[in-house]
Amino acid sequence: MKTIFSAASAIIVMIALVACNKKDDSKKVLEFGQVSDINGKVYKTVKIGDQWWMAENLAVDRYNDGTPIAYIPNSQNDSIWIKADSALYTSINDSISGKLYNGYCVFSDKNLAPEGWHIATDEDWKRMEKYIGMEVGETEGTGWRGINEGNKLTTKYSVGWPDLGTLYGTDEFGFHAIPGGVRIFDGRTNISGTMAFWWTKTRDGENGWYRYIDINDNRIFRQHIDLRYGMSIRCVKD
Repeated sequence: MKTIFSAASAIIVMIALVACNKKDDSKKVLEFGQVSDINGKVYKTVKIGDQWWMAENLAVDRYNDGTPIAYIPNSQNDSIWIKADSALYTSINDSISGKLYNGYCVFSDKNLAPEGWHIATDEDWKRMEKYIGMEVGETEGTGWRGINEGNKLTTKYSVGWPDLGTLYGTDEFGFHAIPGGVRIFDGRTNISGTMAFWWTKTRDGENGWYRYIDINDNRIFRQHIDLRYGMSIRCVKD
């Protein structure tokens, strides 16, 4: 009986050790860095899969050659924003959430990203989405895609987001998504703090592809839209 008990105990211990090792293997060790823009602002960066992403929204006010971008204050001069066919930006709280750029900034021939980096393309986003768990077929779709990938990119415990809705951030990949808001084509700005929009540097005819996370969903939205919208930007290392 003693021998049988000892053997059973040994098996239990082995199972426990294997379980512990599996648990340890599942822990993600994030690798962080930093990059500076032309204004000298330093951004935190994070490695997601084999890509280096900015872990903050871009907040630069000029291109890398020093050319300034026109600033249109939030909720002012809506008619200028509506009629614009050139690069503009606005700001809700750029010290925290960065600036909102229209699509003409994104698709300019001038470089807006820090030296050695580029504005994330639609393919960059899809590559990252696959890495964090989205099914390959889902990444190619439009509208709400995936299961809980929005949670995985959002600040831990959804810090900085309102205490409502279904979104509950885990930030397990260090992307640190915050609600930067959006300025729509007619000049109005959403300042509810319940949504985050990012341009991609990929065109679809006259429109541009973008990503969107909302307090009321756990997934990631993909679509293309008019270049007069103002959205946040994330950059990826070349």
